[in-house]
Amino acid sequence: MKPLQGQFRLEAASRRGGPKYYRARRSKAILGPGNQDGPSTGTMNTMQHNHIEVVCGIDVGTSGAKAILVAPDGSVVARAEHKFARPPYQPEPGWAEQDATAWWAAVERCLSELARQLPAAHIAAIAVDSTSGTFVPVDAAGEALIPALMYNDGRANGLEAEVNKAAEELIGRLGYTFPPAFSLVKLLWLQRHRPEVVTATHKFLHAADTLVGKLTGNFDCTDTSNALKSGVDLLTSQWPDFIEHRLGLPLSKFPKVFRPGQKVGELSEQAAASTGLVAGTPVVAGASDGMASFLASGAKAVGDWNLTIGTTIAIRGVSEQLIRDPQGRLYCHRHPDGYWLPGGASNVGGEALVKTFGADRLAVLDEAASACLPSSLLVYPLVRKGERMPFVSAAAEGFVIGKAESDAALFAGYVEGIALITAWSVQEAAALGAAADGEYFMSGGGTHGKHLGLTLASVLGRPLIVAREPDAAMGSALLAAGWAWHGGSVSAAQAHMVQRAEIVQPVQAWIGPLQDKLTELKAECKRRNYL
Repeated sequence: MKPLQGQFRLEAASRRGGPKYYRARRSKAILGPGNQDGPSTGTMNTMQHNHIEVVCGIDVGTSGAKAILVAPDGSVVARAEHKFARPPYQPEPGWAEQDATAWWAAVERCLSELARQLPAAHIAAIAVDSTSGTFVPVDAAGEALIPALMYNDGRANGLEAEVNKAAEELIGRLGYTFPPAFSLVKLLWLQRHRPEVVTATHKFLHAADTLVGKLTGNFDCTDTSNALKSGVDLLTSQWPDFIEHRLGLPLSKFPKVFRPGQKVGELSEQAAASTGLVAGTPVVAGASDGMASFLASGAKAVGDWNLTIGTTIAIRGVSEQLIRDPQGRLYCHRHPDGYWLPGGASNVGGEALVKTFGADRLAVLDEAASACLPSSLLVYPLVRKGERMPFVSAAAEGFVIGKAESDAALFAGYVEGIALITAWSVQEAAALGAAADGEYFMSGGGTHGKHLGLTLASVLGRPLIVAREPDAAMGSALLAAGWAWHGGSVSAAQAHMVQRAEIVQPVQAWIGPLQDKLTELKAECKRRNYL
């Protein structure tokens, strides 16, 4: 029944003006191994042998894996998702580990399901993203030597000062430091506490790297996006000497570095047999999940920004220059097309709404908030101590100034607080020299409610664009499409494939009051010595 379901999805979407049938300019890069001549450069919207050409994007998060097949117009023609049997666990307080074998098992099932849904599909390229900062040491066969250390593992607390001293020259050039959760600090912990593991390691791989290895049989590649937290020099795409000479971690155990979207190999016979896909299908370097989500949002030109409102707030923009922040609030990824991507994250976000009001009440309160906006409250909605953007303060705590007459009024104040802090963060990036005059895109759970988007658009004084497929798997698909169809340009792939679902316009009557309230919020934070 799976092929019939997949065929129905395709035909139904086609009647809506969605996916079209394509004939690729066939090459051995699609039909079999051994071709190194590069991707096909175009497609034709005519049918041949009932085939459709697509790209495949894979996203592996903390709870499971997702995979999608995407047509050249950006329409998702098939999708699959599988949860891990066991989520990340804490063997000791502050630690976070996961069985790395679960990643490939879930991806294998997703790809097998896609092959059943669209058996006639020809996949032009595959890319994969996963959580940034998660890594595992593997042997020469790509088998994990220990459980993976997750992005939020805190066992290396206290070692960051040593890493930052060793990396001071790199830090001076790139403008960011290494906190304990960064992979390089955790690798130093591994070298100190589990030296036998380091000795036995063939390569230290990030989560996405292990999956590329499972797809291609090559366990010796990473991408600059994932490698950032392991200490790669983004200006040269090389591993700096201090990693070995000052930290004692052998550089021979670090994988080769590729640009996201650059071809790294082809689907192996073994992976083809276990997934039902075609051996020789090109595999391109992926990215961290944050980078992939940014690409999926549609932000692509200098001055564009993606504002993700999830559990916490994350912002990322496109800049021609490397942006350095002495306070450490923002740091830059490297764009696949060569730009810089300044960004950062606040501890404020949707978590505050869930913990304050309960997840099951949010929709009702969001509807009722229309009568309470702009609110009479001044709210900084932190739910735990400490803030990292738009300012850095270990002492910062949330506050509510004013009296709420109802839960709906308090909810409105919290929504305003999230919007104000997001806008404030963009202002801080602009003050550091980041361009901020392009289009603004919104992603994350904040797009599901009505008033957070309206409030954020109003305090910014500009419209917010919401993409139809904003998930990280779409970002990976765009990396694959950039290689396969757009001459290596992911920006061109975005221009052709990212479909806009909604444009949230600012409420003109709210702009002045909200911008005044942002001035008040900054003054209150300064009064509390947070700035």
